[in-house]
Amino acid sequence: MERLLSILSKSFMVLGSAALLALVLLATGNVALRLTGAPFAGTYEIVSFLGAIVIAGALAHTQRRKDHIVVDILSEKFPAPVKRVLDTVNYAITCALFGIVTWQVWVWGDKLRQSGELSETLQFTYYPFVYVVAAGFGVLTGVLFLDFMKALLRGREDGE
Repeated sequence: MERLLSILSKSFMVLGSAALLALVLLATGNVALRLTGAPFAGTYEIVSFLGAIVIAGALAHTQRRKDHIVVDILSEKFPAPVKRVLDTVNYAITCALFGIVTWQVWVWGDKLRQSGELSETLQFTYYPFVYVVAAGFGVLTGVLFLDFMKALLRGREDGE
């Protein structure tokens, strides 16, 4: 499972990176063309869609590397067994939370697909972007579940 999540998180990071490159090129091109009086139509929409993919693509890989900001002013004073219990509870709660987020974003994508809703300016069907975001949250949920299991098993190995 760890290998699969590693491949998925890296793949989503590559997708997010490609979306970031496209976003930067589009925004830069739009600014340059604005000087000539002919900016791209719908840039705001496309940048919004790409921004969502950038964020969703980076979440799981960042969690795997433990690169998120951690504020441990209070917990750094706890003994190691208490920290392990708190880590386990934290991973369980965040896994459940992002599991619900994944499910609800997917449901939203289904509603958009079934209704045929289109973006305002360019008239894009944008439910595929919503599905990609849901999948990114799904991979994050998987990584959090794996972290939860590691924390739980580490606590049992230590005799707790």
